[in-house]
Amino acid sequence: MEEAGRFPFYEQLSAAGKGALSRSVRVRTFTCGAEVSRGECTGLLYVSAGRLRAYTMSAEGREITLYRLGAGEVCLFSAACAVQGMQAEIFVRAEEETRVLLLPPEVYRVLAESEPPVSAFTASLTARRLSNVLWVLDEVLNKKFDARLAALLLEEAGYAGEDTVRTTHEKLAAHLGTVREAVSRMLRYFEEEGYVSLFRGGVRIEDRAALASLAEERK
Repeated sequence: MEEAGRFPFYEQLSAAGKGALSRSVRVRTFTCGAEVSRGECTGLLYVSAGRLRAYTMSAEGREITLYRLGAGEVCLFSAACAVQGMQAEIFVRAEEETRVLLLPPEVYRVLAESEPPVSAFTASLTARRLSNVLWVLDEVLNKKFDARLAALLLEEAGYAGEDTVRTTHEKLAAHLGTVREAVSRMLRYFEEEGYVSLFRGGVRIEDRAALASLAEERK
């Protein structure tokens, strides 16, 4: 499959490695909101178009976003079982209609063991994703809730390309690992302060500078 060449390590593979990769890659399309991986070993995912959200869950069943993956990025934790010594209960969901190239875990494992470029890529990507997770942990421990919500609204606006964020309070809560009621209360406070205006099905940013300043505050 020609699209196999999109994997970052493809050009560095041996002829045999390129052949194995090309024969094994499968194309999958997920609708918005579809579960891509529920912690099982799905395989290595390359995002061809769309956006994925990787998240974990607390003992109480609350979600918290770890990182997002856009076009051109690779999801490693969906193939955790293929990486020696890695254990991760991380879930992946499509945030919009998303097209991925899927490399089955058994093929990925063989390539990682036999092709140095794949093992090097795995080590590098593991370090980057661990950094993402540690950053989220630092945010949770050292940032006030209002600052985290302000940062999330700005991030969502960045994805939308405008100041209108079309989302629900429940979805915002899932990103932050909290409950919908907490988000609703804080958004009402933001509205009273003139930072945002609320409407059914979304939030409009009215004072971007104030939110950006708030997003930088620490405990």
